[in-house]
Amino acid sequence: MTTNIFLSEHEMPRAWYNLAADLPHAPLPPLAPDGSPVRPEQLAAIFPMGLIEQEVSSQRWIDIPEEVLALLYRWRPSPLQRAYGLERALGTPARIYFKNESVSPAGSHKPNTAVAQAYYNKLAGIKKLTTETGAGQWGSALAFACAQFGLECKVFMVRSSYEQKPYRKSMMRTWGATCIPSPSSTTRAGREVLARMPDTPGSLAIAISEAVEEAVGDPSGSTRYALGSVLNHVMLHQTIIGLEAKKQLELAGERGPDQVIACVGGGSNFAGLAFPFVKDKIEGAEIEIIPVEPSSCPSLTRGSFIYDLGDMSGMTPLLPMHSLGHEFVPASIHAGGLRYHGMAPLVSAAVEEGLLSPRALPQLECFEAAVAFARSEGIIVAPETSHAIAQVIREAKRAKEEGKEKVILFGLSGHGLLDLSGYESYFAGQLENIELSPEAIERSLACAAAYPKARDFALA
Repeated sequence: MTTNIFLSEHEMPRAWYNLAADLPHAPLPPLAPDGSPVRPEQLAAIFPMGLIEQEVSSQRWIDIPEEVLALLYRWRPSPLQRAYGLERALGTPARIYFKNESVSPAGSHKPNTAVAQAYYNKLAGIKKLTTETGAGQWGSALAFACAQFGLECKVFMVRSSYEQKPYRKSMMRTWGATCIPSPSSTTRAGREVLARMPDTPGSLAIAISEAVEEAVGDPSGSTRYALGSVLNHVMLHQTIIGLEAKKQLELAGERGPDQVIACVGGGSNFAGLAFPFVKDKIEGAEIEIIPVEPSSCPSLTRGSFIYDLGDMSGMTPLLPMHSLGHEFVPASIHAGGLRYHGMAPLVSAAVEEGLLSPRALPQLECFEAAVAFARSEGIIVAPETSHAIAQVIREAKRAKEEGKEKVILFGLSGHGLLDLSGYESYFAGQLENIELSPEAIERSLACAAAYPKARDFALA
């Protein structure tokens, strides 16, 4: 009985997988304010050219630089683990595997792209990176990566998470980064939000506006912005997760998964695990691929497929994505990394193609699932990961009811050892389920009413 399936360093993938090369229809381009497709050179004030080339690439495989591999070796390949304890607790005939990304220095999947982004910026002569962070996993990861490449790092952390997760701030500061709550008084975008909503819990859209403003406003031109999710190049860097998992399932003697499940907020963790399997599905494999989001921020399941801004103040291009509207401010749930109004364009496109089966789950069910996992497997997971586990438990129970053997693969995106305040609130009965009314979603989407409808472009 093998619990951990490992790969050696020389078995680690040497190229990232780009789903844009295999989607049945070409992905829609981002748009400039005048409605024209964004040209690569228009992004040069925000990103280095190495990342811009990846963002617009239709090449299927993109080589991972040796300098990036050298840093990834510190924790990769990450283990694939069989959840025997959870299987026994549920009495299910399903075989459950999880890809454990909590073993990275920052405790999550985020360093997979943070290291790559820091490398390409260093190569371009950039001295400083700015970014946003929700739960703090991305901010921690970029702080770690910048420390390895000698870059300065400034992180705008969503205020609700800044207050809920103090030790994420400590991690960032330990690696040399500056971390401030967003919205802040240090940027025009932050001051405008505070004037309108002084008590706002903040949002990723607001924090993105602040980070982008700081980057483009540097008169020296030596600052760039780094994004932890949503964009194509971020999805690309994360696919090392799923590529490793495919090899590990083969070593475990499995023909492949029947279901692939991961939590989804902006899309990076989900895409990292799922996109290599989406390729298999496009090629005819029978796989159900399930992104799981919070009921309180249901961009995939209840949002509209539109062109919308990635931030609140209009610093970003219009992106083709499922969105709740860029002015949407999610409730202060503890899964801060899933509090984003929009979904990655590539994930959105895969949903439109019928390749994914998104679900939205309530907060209390997710924490209940996380506790069940901790008591059966011993691992305390991040509140974000709890959404995947809750869906896994649903599917494993269904397999038991139907008497069917199946293989379930899910992504453990990060540990919850710095999120214990959320668990304390759960045990104290202080958490609640938050469901958006149709009227609230309609009001939220009003801010994007004048923008093109992505679905119209897709069907044209």
